[in-house]
Amino acid sequence: MIFAPTELTPAEERLRHEVREFLAAELPPDFRPGLGLGGRHDPEFSRRLAARGWVGMAIPTRYGGGGATPVERFVVVEELLAAGAPILAHWVAERQTAPTLLAFGTQEQREWFLPRIAAGECWFSLGMSEPDAGSDLASVRTAATKVDGGWLVNGTKIWTSAAHLNHFFVVLCRTSPAEDRHQGLSQLIVDLHAPGLKVSPIHYLDGGHHFNEVVFDDVFVPDDRVLGEVGAGWHQVTSELAYERSGPDRYLSVFGLLKAFVAEFGDSFDDVRRAAVGRASAKLWTIRQLSLAVARSLERGAAPAVEAALVKDIGTLYEQEVVEVLRHVAGQEIDPGGAGMFERLLAEAVQTAPAFTLRGGTTEVLRSIAAKGLTGARR
Repeated sequence: MIFAPTELTPAEERLRHEVREFLAAELPPDFRPGLGLGGRHDPEFSRRLAARGWVGMAIPTRYGGGGATPVERFVVVEELLAAGAPILAHWVAERQTAPTLLAFGTQEQREWFLPRIAAGECWFSLGMSEPDAGSDLASVRTAATKVDGGWLVNGTKIWTSAAHLNHFFVVLCRTSPAEDRHQGLSQLIVDLHAPGLKVSPIHYLDGGHHFNEVVFDDVFVPDDRVLGEVGAGWHQVTSELAYERSGPDRYLSVFGLLKAFVAEFGDSFDDVRRAAVGRASAKLWTIRQLSLAVARSLERGAAPAVEAALVKDIGTLYEQEVVEVLRHVAGQEIDPGGAGMFERLLAEAVQTAPAFTLRGGTTEVLRSIAAKGLTGARR
């Protein structure tokens, strides 16, 4: 396991400034930042971002993408998250679905989906989690039965982000019984507006709507929407999860909260508040260096799964710690309708932070991956 120190090149630094200039022009002065992936679903913003070549950056140019490196994408994503930009429409398609299609999709699927994703016109959700399954992804019960020309899907998915707004999701389902729970699983690309499919909201404590329950009742999926090899779903989905970890989205969810705290109270900091912000900033910089090291190793063609799991574990614990520390040192009541940006963001963060260590793999799952990887490295 290696986290090799790295720095941005002059070209990468120029890209960072271009993104900052774009965001300064696009986001109004009274813009309320989203907390990481809690940024708004704004199709027009996604299209304008795509027009600059900053959606689908890692997609090869022959499919309409930017053909950029993992570090160039890291630079753009870091700026978008730091600003709390409204990236939800294209986020999953750009980060996760496009690489999966490149790795496992058919040529026809790549040619149809990838240019639309790169244009910010085709939006995906994830179809993994199920009721009563917890973090045990291999226990999925949603089943697809082979019929003439395709598959009939029945079951329920849960915690499906933006399913009420997006076009498709990639569904992990059981296509055959197997003694080994990791066998007999497949991935299907499902139209979120298909007949027989019902999307119902799961509201946050504050009434916000981000997650959904999705129920399948004999939903037909044609054969040409099978993603990859039938029965190879476990290998594919675990490969896909690697794209969810180690990126800036795993430590910048509360950056807007930290920034608002400094902006509103920085002139009157006492020693306790100054020390709290100092520690939070130092940890943030350290985690960023780890995350950037993973991106640089991906650029070199490595597969740093263990390093990615560790960054996700450290990053999401950091995010939760920042919320608690700032709530403590601010010394004020939580008020979602407060006059200041910090008050409103703190209220939102307190309600959503428990999910930070769940999405993309729980702390226990990630530490299991890290432990197995480290043990193997010693052998």
